[in-house]
Amino acid sequence: MKIYLNGQYVSEDEAKVSVFDHGLLYGDGVFEGIRIYNKRVFLIQEHVTRLYESARAIRLVIPISEAEMTAALEKTVEMNGLTDGYIRLVVTRGAGSLGLDIRRTSNPQVIIIADRISLYPQELYETGLKIITASTIRNHPQALSPRIKSLNYLNNIMAKIEGTDAGCLEALMINHKGDVAECTGDNIFIVKNGILKTPSIDAGILEGITRNAVIQLAREAGLTVEEVTLTRHDIYVAEECFLTGTAAEVIAVVELDGRKIGTGVPGEITKDLKHRFEKFARGE
Repeated sequence: MKIYLNGQYVSEDEAKVSVFDHGLLYGDGVFEGIRIYNKRVFLIQEHVTRLYESARAIRLVIPISEAEMTAALEKTVEMNGLTDGYIRLVVTRGAGSLGLDIRRTSNPQVIIIADRISLYPQELYETGLKIITASTIRNHPQALSPRIKSLNYLNNIMAKIEGTDAGCLEALMINHKGDVAECTGDNIFIVKNGILKTPSIDAGILEGITRNAVIQLAREAGLTVEEVTLTRHDIYVAEECFLTGTAAEVIAVVELDGRKIGTGVPGEITKDLKHRFEKFARGE
């Protein structure tokens, strides 16, 4: 495997950053997870744009241009001979002194890792996920904007631990108002009376790239899509429920907190959107 590190392509053993890097010491940095389909970097411009917006929001200057970043992503995929896979793109604040002052940091690290990924067992795409509601709430949006995809994912990790402790591979996170936000790594949708509903951006969610693609595909298919406030009750009584994410793609949820959703199997709208997304992702 060849890893892009600050303009060089190095082996895994050579890919190293300083122990004084603030990405390690404080989670100070930003990242993107991006899929590869048929040797193409999926929605590359949307991901690169979000990365640079996240960086600007935390006053992190990425040392290469967006065009150079795009070229580096494509070359990393080519050098690793991947037809389908996953990219982790990371930019750290760089090395500095022990302390929070960003003025004492230098040399932001740009890292691109391209490899294969399998988030959920294939059978769960046929049967659907069972999830629980985590007691760990989503970070307050006035503390840190959820639209910043930062390296500090401890909030999500703690909620994920609750899910895995309960025997689930995902967990639902509630926001500070008590409304549905998102899952630990995925956005959430429901179907009610044939209408597709998902929490709006002001619910404290990451504006997912896959989420936006699915909304577009649903509207093109003639579905009404609403970005609205949702509660757990709305999910309990929904006809269908599914998650979207870069790694997850589109996957049904058939149970929340021990309550069966709809018929307890992936619904027809979910299956149709999953199929449409797969075709779109592969350029078919």
